Amino acid sequence: MARLDRREFLLGTAATLAAGASASALPASKLARRRPGFGAAATLWDLQADPRLGDAISTYCTQVVPVLELKWPMLRPNAHTFSFERADAILDFAQANDLTMRGHALAWYHDIPDWTRQIKDAKGVERAYLDHIGTVVSYYKDKLTSWDVVNEPIPDNPRSPKDRRDTFWTQHLGSNWIPLAFRTAAAADPFVKLAINEYDIESAKDSFIAKRAAYRNLIMELLDQGVPLHAVGLQSHLHAELEIDTHGLAEFVTELRSWGLDVLVTELDVDDQKLTGNPAERDAIVAKRVDDLLTAISASGPVRSILTWGLSDRYSWINGTFARADKQPNRPLPLDGEFKPKPFMDVISKFTKDV
Repeated sequence: MARLDRREFLLGTAATLAAGASASALPASKLARRRPGFGAAATLWDLQADPRLGDAISTYCTQVVPVLELKWPMLRPNAHTFSFERADAILDFAQANDLTMRGHALAWYHDIPDWTRQIKDAKGVERAYLDHIGTVVSYYKDKLTSWDVVNEPIPDNPRSPKDRRDTFWTQHLGSNWIPLAFRTAAAADPFVKLAINEYDIESAKDSFIAKRAAYRNLIMELLDQGVPLHAVGLQSHLHAELEIDTHGLAEFVTELRSWGLDVLVTELDVDDQKLTGNPAERDAIVAKRVDDLLTAISASGPVRSILTWGLSDRYSWINGTFARADKQPNRPLPLDGEFKPKPFMDVISKFTKDV
């Protein structure tokens, strides 16, 4: 498989090396010793286009996660091909800068490539599913700290705690699609941390409380079935106008930890589209939301892994998705568009200084 040379990767050009090369593994002992701490998501395109981004990640972070490069469409262009080179390039960047890397995401209702949807029978879907998860996790065995195995399994407005999102996978594999993903990943790499990941459970809004209850119910079901689940991801795509449900969230996290699960903040950012005020006023509210979130999560123990979904406002998905009425850019991340730290970064430092 083609790889990107680190120097050419940083310059934004691809180098074709010998077929069959794979990313060098971090020693398992080093992975075990390293605490993830603070990290950020990035795409290879942005790292290639702007050296400031790589410099900022290497300055502020101890871990990184690819935004797109480990998802099905980019990693699996067709039924017979695995294309690891772009994810390998991010792993090369991480290793060259003494960062760890986590994987995102093995099974998700979204971003399913068209070739997969052409499979008509359940057995064929199951074969593709098992092949994908087993091959990808095996390829990165001993190289990553954790995986988001199942991403966003709960609907946005669950009617009951037993409600689950209807997906392509449930239509063909039934409710077993979630345990099957975890068991396949654990067989491929028995030592990597396996996580489930979900959003919109942090605030006191009714739909968030219902979603948190359904998430809790699913986690309990998986543990009762002996599924190899090690960690729970709280995406934490926060809405700046909504206060954090500090009491409810703290209770939820305390219960998860009592079950032996780690709790990870996996995709933190704050959408400020509904806030008024100048940038400094908005930044203060954003920082308060992050502080409240992390305070609640750390009430029962330290937050050992915090990842933001991007590092600089310049490269945030929020600015392309949630436009502000005043036409000003959103300010969702720890660094502004010129890579200068904001109060958000001060809060991150407060919660990671001992990690």
